[in-house]
Amino acid sequence: MEKLKNLRKQRGYTQDYMSKILSTDVSNYCRKENGEVRIYDDEWEKLAKALDVPVEEIKEERNANVVNFNDTSTNSGPFMNTYLNIPEYILENQQEYIKLLKEQVETLQKEIESLKSKK
Repeated sequence: MEKLKNLRKQRGYTQDYMSKILSTDVSNYCRKENGEVRIYDDEWEKLAKALDVPVEEIKEERNANVVNFNDTSTNSGPFMNTYLNIPEYILENQQEYIKLLKEQVETLQKEIESLKSKK
């Protein structure tokens, strides 16, 4: 969240100051500013107001690399949502691996059909 970080520094605000605006601790704010933890719309509004800018000027979405895991293993009410930012190189690596696996599956299916036809 470079826009947010840069503007905060330009204004001379500390992460501690910004964390108080969001009613959270400094380490959580730091994770939000670094894109490790999601910043919700109401939080963007509070941050924009504190920095005296429109939300659009600081808001950055990283949806492409965010994976939401719904933990349904507990029966204790609402689902536990975990948001993870996955680096682009890992996603690319996984996509290449999936492509390779699909090619191998296709080759094996052809081999199976070939063996069936020899019976």
